[in-house]
Amino acid sequence: MALIVHKYGGTSMGSTERIRNVAKRVAKWARAGHQMVVVPSAMSGETNRLLGLAKEVAPSTHSPAVLREMDMIACTGEQVSVGLLSLALQAEGMEAVSYNGWQVPIKTDSSFTKARIQSIDDARVRADLAGGKVVIITGFQGVDEDLNITTLGRGGSDTSAVAVAAAMKADECLIYTDVDGVYTTDPRVVPEARRLHTITFEEMLEMASLGSKVLQIRSVEFAGKYRVPLRVLSSFTPWDIDINEEAKSGTLITFEEDVKMEQAVVSGIAFNRDEAKVTVMGVPDKPGIAYQILGEVADANIDVDVIIQNVSHDGKTDFSFTVHRNDYQRTMDLLKTKVQPATGAATVIGDPKICKVSIVGIGMRSHVGVASKMFRALSEEGINIQMISTSEIKTSVVIDEKYMELAVRALHKVFELDDPSAVTTSSDEE
Repeated sequence: MALIVHKYGGTSMGSTERIRNVAKRVAKWARAGHQMVVVPSAMSGETNRLLGLAKEVAPSTHSPAVLREMDMIACTGEQVSVGLLSLALQAEGMEAVSYNGWQVPIKTDSSFTKARIQSIDDARVRADLAGGKVVIITGFQGVDEDLNITTLGRGGSDTSAVAVAAAMKADECLIYTDVDGVYTTDPRVVPEARRLHTITFEEMLEMASLGSKVLQIRSVEFAGKYRVPLRVLSSFTPWDIDINEEAKSGTLITFEEDVKMEQAVVSGIAFNRDEAKVTVMGVPDKPGIAYQILGEVADANIDVDVIIQNVSHDGKTDFSFTVHRNDYQRTMDLLKTKVQPATGAATVIGDPKICKVSIVGIGMRSHVGVASKMFRALSEEGINIQMISTSEIKTSVVIDEKYMELAVRALHKVFELDDPSAVTTSSDEE
């Protein structure tokens, strides 16, 4: 008997008919002898609807008190989902019980709207599993030490599911979504994109951080840190598909040492439209200037991505970095009102219409010239590179947003990702 965690996204839970299909699939796994914990998202579009209502009546300034109430509202979408799924399972003849995150409890810090999980008490869940029940837990939410409801940020149900799997030492965590695995890039941009049978945690972490929407980055971090076997697969396959076939479908996210076959140099192309660039011009080139600028940004709880400091001229330098587009105006206001007067910067400029395109692959460790091949491909398409960021297994460039799809298609072709022989495969899944 294995302990299995299933996670279902909002599209999979999008109607009562789909919820009944989820229940039939979960019941199939339970009848095969597995202990089952299920973490569903809110029904498709429900969280947006709830937050839309909240924004109609909320103050314009998002104080901690306002964000607390946003979480109180947003968390109700998942509460409906778990109740409906529990009822659907009971209709299938299965014993099932649903819990809110605070009832488990899933304990988090107090960062409303983007809280982080600190611990999970699994005693109640284990008792129910031992009693033969399927346990359904709300994703996306938890409770802080003051018993305030908190949410984990968009896509947080992935993180909840993996965290539950880690806490309970589950045999595997299956992430059911509206795609059938992880692709070399978004098939909507490149129709020739291919599904990967396996991808390493390192590669998936980079893909998630660079804009791939298949998994939330924190869920991949959790899975890698606690070595939770993770599989991404489609919830739109027939629910009565053979369980052994289903258990090997999709994309397995694995550990580098587990991969026996030769890796492709580049495994995938990630991109992110949700970026904006800001530049503080003419700041004194002296020790501590980066902290003076980015310290204020960090104190405002704004995440910074690519950072570039130009070569100094006459004791002055320009300092550029990217932020999420949703934080762009807040960052610009902060820089103009606090950082510019404090540092004596000449001016602050910004560009919200940029994007980031990245190549990812652990094979880049052992191959030279990969970045130059990327730059040449972009140059041949007439695409100007504004910023560059690299790590051991990825190279990212910031470019004008209007060239994003052209860049992705060019890179997918030049690295032969539409060629099956260039894609990492698993020999037992051919």
